Amino acid sequence: MSNAPVPLSPSAPLRLFNSLTRQLEPFQPVHEGEARVYSCGPTVYNYPHIGNMRAYVFADILGRTLSFKGYKLTHVINITDVGHLTDDADAGEDKMEKMAQAEARSIWDIAQHYTQAYWEDIKALNIRQPARWTIATEFVPQMIAFAERIADTHCYELDSGLYFDVSTVADYGRLARAQTEDGEGRIEAVEGKRNAADFAIWRKTPAGEKRQMEWDSPWGKGAPGWHLECSVMSGEVLGFPFDIHTGGIDHREIHHPNEIAQNQAFCCAGGLDLPANSGARVWMHNNFLVERSGKMSKSSGEFLRLQLLIDKGFHPLGYRMMCLQAHYRSELEFSWDGLTAALTRLKRMLIAVGQSKERAGEGEAQPGLRFTPFLERFDAAVSDDLNTPVALTVFEEVLALKKVDPAEKLAALAAMDAVLGLGLLTLERAALRLRPKGVEIEDAEIEATLEARKAARAEKDFARSDALRDELATKGVDVMDGDPLGWEWKLG
Repeated sequence: MSNAPVPLSPSAPLRLFNSLTRQLEPFQPVHEGEARVYSCGPTVYNYPHIGNMRAYVFADILGRTLSFKGYKLTHVINITDVGHLTDDADAGEDKMEKMAQAEARSIWDIAQHYTQAYWEDIKALNIRQPARWTIATEFVPQMIAFAERIADTHCYELDSGLYFDVSTVADYGRLARAQTEDGEGRIEAVEGKRNAADFAIWRKTPAGEKRQMEWDSPWGKGAPGWHLECSVMSGEVLGFPFDIHTGGIDHREIHHPNEIAQNQAFCCAGGLDLPANSGARVWMHNNFLVERSGKMSKSSGEFLRLQLLIDKGFHPLGYRMMCLQAHYRSELEFSWDGLTAALTRLKRMLIAVGQSKERAGEGEAQPGLRFTPFLERFDAAVSDDLNTPVALTVFEEVLALKKVDPAEKLAALAAMDAVLGLGLLTLERAALRLRPKGVEIEDAEIEATLEARKAARAEKDFARSDALRDELATKGVDVMDGDPLGWEWKLG
């Protein structure tokens, strides 16, 4: 007889690492029972590489954890379709304009194409849709109003645009622990700037030029600075202060300190000893994905994007698993062997879930008392600054449990997978087969040949069995005799 079902009520205190204070802190929402989160989204001038996508897997785990903990989540991700320069440190050409010229297409077409590609990657990685996508070009009037409000006290005008004077706010650069000499060297050198770290709020269109994206403003025709966009979109939709701002660790050094300075100026706030003065109570950053061959750079041409993994036959959730196996604040090294190992782990989980589904039948249940200690440990893991490596091991421990009610077991697994986002209760086994791009043979033909081969082996006609195996090999099918996972075949 199974244990009586018990309701799931995650009760471990949620603690998150705040990059601004460099310490773990209990999560205390600005609005009771709510969680308002803003994530820096992509600049849609090219396809995102898999290192970019790690940031959104991390943000998704954060959002899923907040939902798991019972908070009403409002998650916003922006789309930067104007204003981001070729150097993240506020220098160089506009990335959107540069790509539009290179591809001889309108900048609006460029933005639409690469936004759609990014959204396809979001879907493939089972990342939940945010409450809202904010598109930068839809907020330009608000950006101008924001700049007007802070201009007299915090900005000055040069021939090239309106610049923010970082000396006018307290604790500038605290998030980055002050600008290093190397960091200052990456900031654009503009004649007339008062401080090396000052940055553009509004960029004027140079005399005699016309941009595809430009607007009238009190400082002349031009376009907003990249940093201004995120301050405006986060504040407009979530209100200052909101709870959590996320991004990659590369944003911690320049982009986010500049956002914080603008937020302080706009809110007439004081120094950063009170973190809420930064615009968000908590700033969270995922670490880099490291790839040794140099193919993470978009300037390399054939860089590592999710579609390349898919073309080589890897299911995108294999990459999601790879991300979850490392803590978001640690570096994660990418390798094809590592991705293969992550996919194998996912396959093992899927096999075990499938076995439980077969035994459970059509019934539904809640997790029983037998599963309470596991759910509590899982809750403790994700509540400890999103410790997904530990959470995965707890999930696997539940998978391995014997002599338990299968329906209750599935309910416990479903509760945990709602945070992990691996889709194990709905994922089809066949989806995890390696199927590289360009292989034409259909699954039905493979399965029919394998059935014929199985019959030949049963009749001890090993010559025919070998011939059928060789026939499949010539078509790119590797028959996996003796595969402990029982996947039977893969496309090579």
